[in-house]
Amino acid sequence: MPPEDRKLSPYTGYGRPHWEAAADGLLTSAWKWATPGGALLDLPGPPSKSGVRSDGLEGYARTFLAAAFRVAGAGGADPHGWLEKYASGLDAGTRTPGRADAESWPLILDHHIFGQPMVESASVALGLRLTRPWLWDRLDPAVQDRAEQWLRGALRHNPAPNNWYLFPFTVATFLESVGRGDPETARARSRALELLEVWYRGDGWYTDGDGRAFDHYNSWALHLYPVLHAHLADDPELSAPHGARLREHLEGFSLMFGADGAPVHFGRSLTYRFAATAAVGAGAVTGHTPLPPGASRRILNGSLRYFLEHGSTGDDGLLSLGWHGPHTATLQPYSGPASPYWASKAFVALLAPEEHPLWSAVEEPAPSEGPDRTLALPAPGLLVQSTRADGIVRLHNHGSHKVRPHEAEDAAGDDPLYGRHAYSTRTGPTSRENAADNHFAVEIAGAASVRRRVHPLGAGSGDGWGWAASWHTPVFATGPAAWPGLRVESVTLARGRHELRAHRVSGAPHGTVVRQTGWATGPDEALTSELHPLHGWGDSDEVRAPQGTAWTRWALIPRLTATTDGTSVHAALATLTAELDPQPLAQAVAEVAAGADTVEVRWADGATSRITFGPVTVEHQEG
Repeated sequence: MPPEDRKLSPYTGYGRPHWEAAADGLLTSAWKWATPGGALLDLPGPPSKSGVRSDGLEGYARTFLAAAFRVAGAGGADPHGWLEKYASGLDAGTRTPGRADAESWPLILDHHIFGQPMVESASVALGLRLTRPWLWDRLDPAVQDRAEQWLRGALRHNPAPNNWYLFPFTVATFLESVGRGDPETARARSRALELLEVWYRGDGWYTDGDGRAFDHYNSWALHLYPVLHAHLADDPELSAPHGARLREHLEGFSLMFGADGAPVHFGRSLTYRFAATAAVGAGAVTGHTPLPPGASRRILNGSLRYFLEHGSTGDDGLLSLGWHGPHTATLQPYSGPASPYWASKAFVALLAPEEHPLWSAVEEPAPSEGPDRTLALPAPGLLVQSTRADGIVRLHNHGSHKVRPHEAEDAAGDDPLYGRHAYSTRTGPTSRENAADNHFAVEIAGAASVRRRVHPLGAGSGDGWGWAASWHTPVFATGPAAWPGLRVESVTLARGRHELRAHRVSGAPHGTVVRQTGWATGPDEALTSELHPLHGWGDSDEVRAPQGTAWTRWALIPRLTATTDGTSVHAALATLTAELDPQPLAQAVAEVAAGADTVEVRWADGATSRITFGPVTVEHQEG
């Protein structure tokens, strides 16, 4: 890395040269594993479910994206000769697609047959579009024709029913940009834009396909592709609505990075790591952002530096499959050795030239480094809570889940990356096989429930406080999948570092056990996780998670337990903090009053909070 620049970047020391150096370092390490013709980068590690050849294409395509942002942002300057390597690989890979030889790329087929190459086609197409004057325009026409024929497989086969529709969209817009458009490309482009309208829910958030899957795909796919296309095509008609949505998205999403640079550990594909900043970079490059340039760079620099300094690359310089280092519980079945290189999307920031305010303005504090904030996002059903004293950001989930509308709720599909009530920038969820953190469980005949489909009931925020609410049907892995009439309504009210968690259970069989857990932390972490009963709880203890989290090899989770005979209300106060010697939670509340449908808390500083169930209403008044 170049020397730090603490004058221009007082928080991180990073500037544009550090981003170029990071890209070059990742590319240098990855290209050591290229085939002789450069068509496949066969990185070491266990294969994904798509197989070794697809994984090799993934290595080529995803690193090509980093190289393309690197070279295009430098106006074609390519001191390491990256584009020559990728041109050679394109030539070799498209000679005989589908053949099982040393170089040939796999064909692009339907997502349920052999779909992964469709994902990679978008990175190839975007890389070619970004570097057109220095790569595509210099190719032999025969190679261009072969590349087009391979890419068109993405237009002729069925994507997965989610952000995948943006992959043929990206292929189509590239082909149109080089004069190879036709009705087939127009259909792929218009279909993706139509679906984005269906999936847009408000507050700047898209769901990733039909349903309510809200996660980091908003940053590294659902906003990135249409906004970047509109920018490259200089299309004001498309830029206006999608740019406005990106701007609104960043109002809330920019708060989801801790003072240490880590994004909230929430949702799938987290091994893409600093790709979470792609929307921040795209907003700065295109001008569709509410953030000052120095604050955008603070988020970008902070996230890149965080992962580079927390073991995301091993001794061989390759991005590992995990979060800090390798971490199996973070992964999905489609993850292969080259999957982490979707992190390349963060390098979209390099499209801003050296003189751009993104790089020339003095670095400013990130939103999470300002005053304590609690921000409700009603459309996705999320509540964001940040505290300046420790730089931690917490995300309370009352609206995002991974159950499609046509799917039944099944406990076997329990996903810790969506089903928990809370996530943060300093903790990860425990694995499915361990005790669940930040979870309200109903236990019947020894079987504990999981939370699958989350139904939002509202969200709102005021000056220094906010709330979000939802209900769910507890689902069980053994015995009946669900008990008739059983329902849990949940409310989180956040204030400072405190979280008032209230639940109403209804329709429970006689003698049903209920349990509430808090944040999972390791014994060697400088964190305090506390869970204090306020109403409706009996026993309290700690439960172990030997598989740990993405932050710690082993974790402890505070837990509360009670029984219910039908309908009952339970309230507790939770906290996760890195403050030294924090005030015990028992001292934060002066008085609690609860009824069959209400919980009222008078805080030690004189503020009052009242939660009412059926329907849910939340009132709060500062003292």
